[in-house]
Amino acid sequence: MSKGHGSPSTLLGASRAREDLPARGSGEPQTAGVSKQGSGGLRRAELEPRTPQILLERRGTLATIILNRPEALNALSLDMVEEMRRLLDVLEADPSVACVALRGSGERGLCAGGDIRTLYNSAKSPDGWPEVFWPAEYALNARIACYPKPYVAFMDGIVMGGGIGVSAHARHRIVTERTKVAMPEVGIGLIPDVGGTWLLSRPALGEAGTYLALTGTTVGAADAIHSGLGDYYIPSARFGDITEVLAGLPPCNGPREVMRVLNAFEAPKPPSRLCEERALIDAAFGLDTIEEIEAALSAANAPFAQEALQTMLSKSPTSLKVTLRLLRLARKAENLEECLGRELSAVLHATRLSCDMVEGIRAAVIDKDRNPRWNPATLAEVSEAHVRGFLSEQTPPIPFHEELKS
Repeated sequence: MSKGHGSPSTLLGASRAREDLPARGSGEPQTAGVSKQGSGGLRRAELEPRTPQILLERRGTLATIILNRPEALNALSLDMVEEMRRLLDVLEADPSVACVALRGSGERGLCAGGDIRTLYNSAKSPDGWPEVFWPAEYALNARIACYPKPYVAFMDGIVMGGGIGVSAHARHRIVTERTKVAMPEVGIGLIPDVGGTWLLSRPALGEAGTYLALTGTTVGAADAIHSGLGDYYIPSARFGDITEVLAGLPPCNGPREVMRVLNAFEAPKPPSRLCEERALIDAAFGLDTIEEIEAALSAANAPFAQEALQTMLSKSPTSLKVTLRLLRLARKAENLEECLGRELSAVLHATRLSCDMVEGIRAAVIDKDRNPRWNPATLAEVSEAHVRGFLSEQTPPIPFHEELKS
C-alpha cells in the first residue's frame, strides 16, 4: 500500500511494477525467462501467478504475495484462494526464498473479506459455490498457520473477515496507524469463521475476543495487538525499509531473525481502549449465554457497556447465540483445524437453511438500508435446537495440507 523509491524488483503477474508498491532494494532484480530455470531450480512458469487478482513480487530472498483486487478492497475470490495455496507450496519448495510476505494492492487496505456478493447470489440461487469456496479458504487459513517459512502479514488499512484469515494466522503480523480490524460476521447473519473462533477464544486474551466476535466492532492497531490479532506496531512509512532488510536475509533464515528485524522497526503503540476496559469486558463477556451478557451490560453503569450492548443487540440473534457457542467450544479445542470444521458446518447451515445471511447481506451490501429483519427476531425465539442445527450440518471435507493430515 505504501509507495517507495529505488531499484525495481521483479513483479510477476503484471507487465510492470505497480506504482503503489514499495520498490526499494539493492542489487539487480531477479529475472527469469519462461524457458529458463529460475532460482532454486523452479521455472518461471511455476512462479507466474495464474490470475491477475494475485501478484508475486520477488526481491532478494523475500517473496511477497499481493492481493490485487483493489476495486473490491481485495475481497477474496475462489481464484485468489486457490492461487495463494499454490504459490505457498511453490515458495516453500524454493530454497532461494527465506521469507514470504502478504500485502494488498491499493491504498485502502489488505483485504475486506470474502466475496459476499457472490455468496449472496449463490444463496439466492444455489449453485454449490459455498461448498467449494469455504473448504478451500479454510485449508488456506490452516496452511498459513503452520507454514514452515517465516510468513509476514502487512495488516495495513482495512483487514476484515477473510482478510483476518490470510493474515492473523501468520507467524509475524504487522499493524499500523491505518489498521482497521474487524470480524463483522454477526452483522450479516454469519459467524466469525476463517479460524476466527480459534483466534478470538485464546484464554490469555481474557474476553476481548468474545467482545469483538459478538459486537463486530472495528478496532485499530493497539486493540488488535491486545486482542491477539497483531504483533508489531510499525508505521506504514517504514514498509519499504522493512522489505529491503527482509530481502537481504540469508536463505537459511528462520523466524527468530525475522522477529529481530521487525522488533527493530517497532514503534510505541497508542493506548488500547480494550485494555483499559478489560475488567468490564471480562466480567460481562465471560458469561456463557447471550442473555447473561445482555443483563450484565445493562446493569453496568458505564458508557462503554451501553455502547457494546446496543451494538451487540443490533446483530442477528441467531448469529450471536451460535457464535458464543462456537467460541466456548473453541476454547476447549485441541487445534485450529477442529475449529475450522465446526465453522464450516455453521456457515453452510447459514447458507442452506437460515434466512439471516441473505437478509444481512441485503441490508448491508445490496440495498444498503442498514435495517435487517432478522428471523428469529429476538434472542428468546432462538431455541437450543436451532443453535444445534448449525453444529451438525453435513459438510464436504476441508482439503488440509498433507502435513496437517499426518
